[in-house]
Parts: sequence; structure tokens; C-alpha cells
Amino acid sequence: MAAHRAEETVRRLFKEAGIQIYGKNPWDIQVKDSRFYERVLRDASLGLGESYVDGWWEVESIDGMVERMLRARLDKKVRGDVRALMPALLGRLTNRQAPSRAFEVGEEHYDLGNDLYTAMLDRRLNYACAYWKNASNLDEAQEAKLDLVCRKIGLQPGMHVLELGCGWGAFAKYAAEKYGVSVVGVTVSKEQVALGSEWVKGLPVELRLQDYRTVEGRYDRVISIGMMEHVGYKNYRTYMEVVDRTLKPDGVGFIQTIGGNESQTAGDPWSDRYIFPNGMLPSIAQLGAAMEGLFVMEDWHNFGPDYERTLLAWHDNFEAAWPELSKKYSERFHRMWRYYLLNSAGAFRARSQQLWQIVFTRTGTPQPDSRVG
Repeated sequence: MAAHRAEETVRRLFKEAGIQIYGKNPWDIQVKDSRFYERVLRDASLGLGESYVDGWWEVESIDGMVERMLRARLDKKVRGDVRALMPALLGRLTNRQAPSRAFEVGEEHYDLGNDLYTAMLDRRLNYACAYWKNASNLDEAQEAKLDLVCRKIGLQPGMHVLELGCGWGAFAKYAAEKYGVSVVGVTVSKEQVALGSEWVKGLPVELRLQDYRTVEGRYDRVISIGMMEHVGYKNYRTYMEVVDRTLKPDGVGFIQTIGGNESQTAGDPWSDRYIFPNGMLPSIAQLGAAMEGLFVMEDWHNFGPDYERTLLAWHDNFEAAWPELSKKYSERFHRMWRYYLLNSAGAFRARSQQLWQIVFTRTGTPQPDSRVG
């Protein structure tokens, strides 16, 4: 496509979303390199993110821009070429979250550096959506989320809990301290295990570097907070079978996950390449099909708008810590991470992504008092 035609097309599409090139609103884009237009049409969301990291354009409000783009469904109107579509193609042809690739996201994302996450997250290192209903800051909101989970699954002293995707042990530590339970947590990040194991010393908590598919034993509760995004649509049934195998007959299962409004076979190409390799968001239909015949869905709670506030709090913390973090991380990383956090915040504000807490049991199990919060 000729350069002038590409510019005309991009300007027209952005105008549909209320975004002007060289406009004066916070969400208006300031183009620094004219190659931007052809790159966006060729590579879609991948090109948009990459060109921002490359410094080809600036915008005061990334989240405001993304919100408008998604509300106008520009993601449906610009698909890009083979490079942009490759994750979806690979997602159909292969199992991108197979056991042989289980540790990639740990190595490439969660092992980036505990200094980064300690600076960005709350004091307990929760790397998932907080619950802001009665909270005034990130620490309060994350603690409220942890307590909400504990109450939804009906924790009682002496119970044994399995956490698939335990992070740095935030839930495990909280549940052991506040509810008197023992917890086994598994993660694919060696850095999370290293730091988290120090934090839970003296508590009945064990954190393991382990793929969820290899876990054995029987537990009163089996939960995941922010792990389903890494499971992949070809493995949702496998995940539910692991829960079925490890959950006691009268136990309660729980999932907190980001969710998509439509069933997909791959994640966003930019996020897949630079942030969460092999990641993708499940849909209601996909999770429902994976549960069918195994579990009774007891409660499905959506508080997606809380994730926008959580991401903005993480972004504020990240930017405040950048003078110190910049001694280790490059300016290119700075732009990439900023784009990741604010792009995600815009997606939640546009309601194109949701945040679900799901409580489920087996047929014949008394209904838990999961409608709390």
C-alpha cells in the first residue's frame, strides 16, 4: 500500500474511534515516524505496540487511546498480515501450552526480576486483580481480594489447600496466617519460588517449581488466581481433570481469571511476543465446556472494572520506581512495560476484557456460601 494511502486509511480508522493524529486530546496520537501508518495496517496490534516501543509515536494517555480503539472495534477492522496472525495460526496447529513449553512464561516474564515486581505490586506481591469495593489503596484492595477468596471457598482451620499458579505465595501466606490452613502452591517461576519460600518460612506452606499437570494428592480446596490465562484452550479440560483428580469428593474449586467476551485460540500478538508468551484469555463457553460433566458451577462473579484500577495503581508504582529501576532496565523496557500496563487498563475500561471469580463443586455437594463480597 502506498504511503499516502496508508496514512489516509489509518487517519480514517482512528477518526471513527474519536482519535486524531496530531490532535490536542490526551488520547490523540502524535506520529514521529511516517512509517507508522503502513506498519499498523500490516501488523495490526503487533505493529501498534512495537512502533510505540520503537518511539515512532507518542500519546499522553495510552489507556484512553486503547479504550476508544476497542469501543470502535478497530481490532476487528485491522487484522494485519501473516506476521500478526501467526499466534492464532500456531494456536490452531499446535498446543502452545504443552508440558514441554510450560516454563517459558516463567522464564520470560515472571523471572524478569523480583526487584521489578516488588516495586510495582502491593506489599504481599499479588500479581492479579485486586478487589476495590471497600478499599482506598492497593494494599487494602489486594488484602480484600485474598479474604474474599478465602470466604468464598469456605476455608476452615486444618484444611489442606492446593494452589495451581501460586505466584510469590501471597494467597498461601494469607490463608495460612488468617485461616489456619496448610497450602501447597505450584508455579513455573523459579524466582517466585525463591523469594516466596523465604516469606512463608515457619508456616504450613510449601511452594514448588512444578507444572500443574504433574501435581498429585487430595485436597479440601483447589484454587487458581491468575493462572488460567496461561493454560490455553487446548488444555482447559486437562486443567479441570487435574482439579477433579486432586479435589476431595466434598471439596470446593475456585478460579480467578481474566476472561474474554469471545472464544479465541490465541492471545493478542503483541502481548504474546513481548509480555506473556503463549498466553490467551478463556471465554465463558470454553470454561463451561471444560467443566461439563465434572463440576457444578456455583457462582460466577465479574468485577472486571476493578482490574483497570489495579493496573493503574501498578503503573503509578512502576513509574515512581523507574529512577531506581532504570539502573538495571533499559528505556526500551520502560516503554514496553508502560504500554503493557496502560494498554491492559484501556482494555478493561472498554469492557473488552473481564475479571471472573468462579466457584464450583461436584454434583451432590452441599452448596457453599460463595455469594459473599
